[in-house]
Amino acid sequence: MTKSPIRSIVGGTIGNLVEWYDWLVYSSFSLYFAKAFFPQGNQTAQLLNTAAVFAVGYFMRPIGGLLLGAYADKHGRKAALTLSVLLMCGGSLAIALCPGYGTLGFAAPVVLVLARMVQGISVGGEYGTSAVYLSEMAVPKWRGYYSSFQYVTLQGGQLVATFVLVLLQQVFLTPEELDAWGWRIPFVIGAVLAVVALYLRRTLQETEAFELAAGRRRTSSLKALAGHMRSVWTVMGLTLGGTVAFYAYTVYMQKFLVNTGGISKNSSSLITAATLLFLVLLQPLAGALSDVIGRRPLLIGFGVLGSLLTVPIMQAISTTTDFWVALWLVMICMVILSGYTAVNAAVKAELFPTEVRALGVGLPYGIVVAVGGSTEYIGLQFKQAGHEGWFYWYLSATIFVSLLVYVFVLPETKGRDLR
Repeated sequence: MTKSPIRSIVGGTIGNLVEWYDWLVYSSFSLYFAKAFFPQGNQTAQLLNTAAVFAVGYFMRPIGGLLLGAYADKHGRKAALTLSVLLMCGGSLAIALCPGYGTLGFAAPVVLVLARMVQGISVGGEYGTSAVYLSEMAVPKWRGYYSSFQYVTLQGGQLVATFVLVLLQQVFLTPEELDAWGWRIPFVIGAVLAVVALYLRRTLQETEAFELAAGRRRTSSLKALAGHMRSVWTVMGLTLGGTVAFYAYTVYMQKFLVNTGGISKNSSSLITAATLLFLVLLQPLAGALSDVIGRRPLLIGFGVLGSLLTVPIMQAISTTTDFWVALWLVMICMVILSGYTAVNAAVKAELFPTEVRALGVGLPYGIVVAVGGSTEYIGLQFKQAGHEGWFYWYLSATIFVSLLVYVFVLPETKGRDLR
């Protein structure tokens, strides 16, 4: 690999980190700004409202996957990545500057919803395009390793959001200041970082695979994608369990530790930060392993362990008040999850030809992630109804569905030529 592709991969992954920081900082700080936009009700009811808005953003992701995926296949990966980060910047700035319910009344949550819809379109296009970009730029022999950095930076964005939360909680602000106005700071940071990412993405190199496809076709459409429906359904099936597990183990876990377990807000933030860092470190190791033994063994390992261990782990976390016990239980979740997160970008890119690759990865993933993104909302609904244990079985069942796809449908894709 020459210096230029390496520079492009670094630039692309940094932009991906900023995108996911902007997207996930909402969930990290929802414990503090929930009552600013939804002042009525108890803590669970307020979190339920913010989780509903979080889920609305996810229902925009198929639209983002369609629009920006088609745009990437027609105009290039670089152009689509630049557009997605611009949209994300606008959404973060709108949330940071929006007055609360006490000032705007009903208009405040409306602005919040609209901002999250724009961000949903952005991140819906970001996932497919960045997965394709990293896979196409990588040395074929080590594609699993290089493409694993998509989730390194995805989780890195969440990790940065968590670290910002920990710093504000324990160093700079009091709980009262965080509740009153401090929650706006991370959204301002996100908007500023997005401007930096925009500059980096304007200097990216286009992929060789896209350039070589120039003579074949420069339009991408649902009609063209219809010729690859087996791959579309495969992406949807292999994504379901991994996405639900990801949002349960990482995004929802922070609130689960506080709202169901006996862990304080500060301890929950520390556990989340430590386990996310652990998950980030696992990604390149698991990605490199997939370049040696193949993608399917790691996915099957995730499916088997996730199906069997999710229920007992969630039950144990729900009853513990010990910081270290909770930390180790969540770390086990991260080991399980890495079997999916490290390889899914490469697998999806390897299932499609260049002409429809960004659309083929982004659209079916966006459709399924609309379900996965509602994981937090579903978990809170079960809790509100008094049947939280059912949520643990829901998680296990969705992972098992994907396990069936890994075993009976998914071909081994390692070594495929993306050109």
